[in-house]
Amino acid sequence: MPNNSFTYDVIIIGSGAAGLGLALSLPSHLQIAILSKLSMSEGSTYYAQGGISAVLDEIDSLSSHQADTVKSGAGLCHEEIVELVVSKGKASIDWLMENNVQFSTDNKFTSKNKLHLTKEGGHSHRRVVHADDSTGRAVQTALSDQVVARSNIEIFEHHNVIDLVTTEQKNTDESRISGCYVLDAKKDVVISMKAPCVTLATGGASKVYLYTSNPDVSTGDGIAMAWRAGCRVANMEFMQFHPTCLFHPQAKSFLISEAVRGESGLLLLPDGSRFMPNFDKRAELAPRDIVARAIDHEMKRLGIPSVYLDISHRTAKFTKSHFPMLYERCLEFGFDMTKDPLPVVPAAHYTCGGVMTDKNGLTDITGLYAIGETAFTGLHGANRMASNSILECLVFAKQSSEHICSFLKSATTASSIEPWDDSQVINSDEAIVVSHNWAELRQFMWDYVGIVRTTKRLERAKHRITLLNQEINEYYGKFHVTSDFLELRNLVNAAELIIDSALLRKESRGLHYTLDYPELDDINFKKDTVLKP
Repeated sequence: MPNNSFTYDVIIIGSGAAGLGLALSLPSHLQIAILSKLSMSEGSTYYAQGGISAVLDEIDSLSSHQADTVKSGAGLCHEEIVELVVSKGKASIDWLMENNVQFSTDNKFTSKNKLHLTKEGGHSHRRVVHADDSTGRAVQTALSDQVVARSNIEIFEHHNVIDLVTTEQKNTDESRISGCYVLDAKKDVVISMKAPCVTLATGGASKVYLYTSNPDVSTGDGIAMAWRAGCRVANMEFMQFHPTCLFHPQAKSFLISEAVRGESGLLLLPDGSRFMPNFDKRAELAPRDIVARAIDHEMKRLGIPSVYLDISHRTAKFTKSHFPMLYERCLEFGFDMTKDPLPVVPAAHYTCGGVMTDKNGLTDITGLYAIGETAFTGLHGANRMASNSILECLVFAKQSSEHICSFLKSATTASSIEPWDDSQVINSDEAIVVSHNWAELRQFMWDYVGIVRTTKRLERAKHRITLLNQEINEYYGKFHVTSDFLELRNLVNAAELIIDSALLRKESRGLHYTLDYPELDDINFKKDTVLKP
């Protein structure tokens, strides 16, 4: 009989910068499992173009980085967390370089041989370290190579977690993690995995929207699983839309890095006129929420399918050397960015809310951690500043690794897990139900819960979510699970959390903009939106 039960010291669900960073930060005597829904590299980290923010320039300062982050967060950043993350910037870059990440240096552009720093929206200094315009790929590749070389780390690709398993602790109201049930998508069997520590590092939930810069795996899995297990979730109304994704039917919302605007790229209307100076004195370098709303406003006002991003005023040599991957990819779609403006539209990009954690990544459940985009740490507030995300992944990977080591010294063995029982269900002959509901969900979330919202739109979305939940629960009770179904189930959970959070916040702040309450309300809403199961 095949072995359908596995035991580890630590299970890490997700294989991006946060998950790999944690695995490499834990000591080699621990037995670690890394679960990835597809291949290990298929996640948001790999596709990240911009960079990683860190104070490395002598004219910059930690206080400036902190101030910029807090300003972008529109009053909701937890300043002690901002201070913690920013203070670890240089150490995080050093750690990546020790693990063979090759960053761009000034000698590529000048005669100086030091890390090249660029500037992105919300930053007052050049402090973004990058590897050309493919930083995520450089980080993902280097860390993956390191993980594969570790004998204590076992990698499970094409393994999709169904649910977390918890047990109630005696004489307390607290729960502790025991492990999880996992669908082996290649073999189409469900296995159980037991561990006293489980970490959610599954990324965000941007696939809930029709247009997104994220890969297909960004379906809010960790957030949904933690919510179903009993964890609090916070600030899910703050979904960040990247302002500039390539508008092309075959491009799947291919991201045009914010660094293009950082290097003087201009946003233009079809007649060639600029519009960002009309919305913010920082113009193209305003935070993403402002830029995305400005583009959305102009598209609706003029009835146009896109606006344009133009860097053709820079030399071809400059553009090709700074953005080699972007240049080549745009050529594939018929655009030469050294000569012509690129058509761009906003697309869902980053989940600023998530599973509530403390400074060590610990959730409400003993032994369960959440790091990276899955987590709500308080760093981003109501709007994430560009290039703070991979930094957050690395800092909390380190923070949680230290806490996990301490916890395991006194932790008892995780409770046993009952075998998965699907003897009462059958294979579905109606896969169209899943694909139809998936398409319906993403369409109404885009229409009703997008960049600009109203209470009526949110209530319409809530009504449709209620119907989808009923169909999903009925489906789950009758049929064997599939990866597509599991992702739909998680997306519907995440969508409902976004809608419920947005209905509670009766003001406009950061990434949450509602026509019914267009003003900021510090008296009643300068606080996090916390949802309890």
